[in-house]
Amino acid sequence: MGSDSAYSRMDRMYRFQRHFYDASRKYYLLGRDRLISEMRINEGDHVLEVGCGTGRNLEILSKKYPDSRFYGLDASAEMLRNAERKKESKALRNLHLERALADDFSHSDTFDLEDPFDVIFFSYSISMIPTWEKALSNSLKNLRPGHSLWIVDFFDQRAMPIWFRKALQAWLKKFHVQYKPDLIPHLKHLEKNGSGSLKVTSLYKTYSFIAEFEKTP
Repeated sequence: MGSDSAYSRMDRMYRFQRHFYDASRKYYLLGRDRLISEMRINEGDHVLEVGCGTGRNLEILSKKYPDSRFYGLDASAEMLRNAERKKESKALRNLHLERALADDFSHSDTFDLEDPFDVIFFSYSISMIPTWEKALSNSLKNLRPGHSLWIVDFFDQRAMPIWFRKALQAWLKKFHVQYKPDLIPHLKHLEKNGSGSLKVTSLYKTYSFIAEFEKTP
């Protein structure tokens, strides 16, 4: 899929959803606040959210860590309109937003930064990225050695009733959201190859998970 197609698809999807996205997603994007509480962020750090959407997570983090710098990218200009409104209405001066693709951004060209990011995270976005392997590779390339990439997203839900699992996955598929069964094995492969160390925590009876991948120093 070309970049123009990816941008257009995301804008079509969120042109109207953006108006009620935050109110509806809080009921099933479980684990986002736990991720926010567990990420280690220090004063002066540069933190990137890949697929920031309406900026909900970045608003929380910008207020929690006023002496750090936060960055968000998203393919949807429609979603970024909401994020920009949050930034302006809340006077979040430590937040910078850009329209870009997860597999194509760079800390230097996209955000005009000399050094890679200290923390990068995906919050329920990697399950929407067809080129997720390239997105991960690109994110690790733009992450400082010895620092962490974090993911919170849907898990395999194997411990949940089959009727619930099938119904949820069928509904999510309508929004181009799909659990990536190869994601965690891919991260384990990167760990085995010496690219970093991996910690995976299952949440809510395998409904979702949090993964931390610490890049090798």
